[in-house]
Amino acid sequence: MSADSSRDALAFVLFKYFPYGGLQRDFLRIAEACHRRGHSIRVYTLGWEGPVPDWVELSEMSVTGLTNPARYRRFARAVAEDLARRPARCRIGFNKLPGLDVYYAADPCFEARARESRGPIYRLSSRYRTFAAFERAVFAPEAHTTVLVLTDRQRADFQRWYGTPSERFHRVPPGVARDRRAGPDAPAQRRALRGELGLDDDRLLLLFLGSGFVTKGLDRALRAVAALPAGLRERVRLFVVGQDNPRRFRALADRLGVASRVAYSPGRDDVPRLLQGADLLIHPAYAETGGIVLLEAAVAGLPVIATAACGFAPYIADAGAGIVLPEPFEQRRLDEALKMALEEPGRRKAWSENGIAFGRTADIYDMPERVADLIEARLR
Repeated sequence: MSADSSRDALAFVLFKYFPYGGLQRDFLRIAEACHRRGHSIRVYTLGWEGPVPDWVELSEMSVTGLTNPARYRRFARAVAEDLARRPARCRIGFNKLPGLDVYYAADPCFEARARESRGPIYRLSSRYRTFAAFERAVFAPEAHTTVLVLTDRQRADFQRWYGTPSERFHRVPPGVARDRRAGPDAPAQRRALRGELGLDDDRLLLLFLGSGFVTKGLDRALRAVAALPAGLRERVRLFVVGQDNPRRFRALADRLGVASRVAYSPGRDDVPRLLQGADLLIHPAYAETGGIVLLEAAVAGLPVIATAACGFAPYIADAGAGIVLPEPFEQRRLDEALKMALEEPGRRKAWSENGIAFGRTADIYDMPERVADLIEARLR
């Protein structure tokens, strides 16, 4: 890449890239939309897993530190130093960092969680000081970062803690890929997945889909399966798909007596087939800024059980595409909801039809292009 084209590049910044993270998928789709419009794309990251598109100029920053906060501070300095040598037209961040022109808010408000869920001693830690400073650099009233949020709840949290001017916020649609919608090949996709897993029509396939098993509530899902009546539990298979270490959850499933009912897979590329092959999506997250998988399931016709902690949960409630469990979470409610959903195929069928109908008209698909529009508006 020539010096001139490098200077004209859009600089995308994120801590880590791996193929199956929600933030990472959003980043790559947005970067690709900008590339299609003729922009040069430079990416700064600490690590990249998987193939690198030929249109990406990758700057994998080699920094060390005894702790993750130390590494992130050094990463921020290294990116700033490189951009001082090789300026870019716009700096777009997918993690909170100083010096961003545009921030895509895939994460919740750190300050809100630190104040509301942690004790005062936590605020003496290096982790708190680092991430609080990074967040303030983006949201302080005197900053100039354009902020792209996924939900109104995010905007309210950030404004409550920082007083960020309203005009700096832009809400963007969730960004569901259109291939998630149920199509004419849905029955064939269902047969293929269930054949792969050795499931006949009498078996009930419960899908847990997403990287980050702790925050997405896999422990809650396992306890709900364990609480099912014995006869129903014997018909259920929980298929856990995501880029995470399942060791502690295998141990929990063993203690709960449901290890034989659970199968695990790393992240996969055949998400439409997963959504068609399952009978129910369970997503009892502790915290989730958005939760794109909820909408992917709904438009595919897969009923959803989720917690209100998920930013996109109101879509499910409004569409009548499943059950949204209120906060504060109670395991008993999840146990009851799962039992009811699995015992009542007619209710699942109604949820499925509602989700498919929702997917035909909802404004949830064009996020990458809308973000590209906002980036170009910032350039102007």
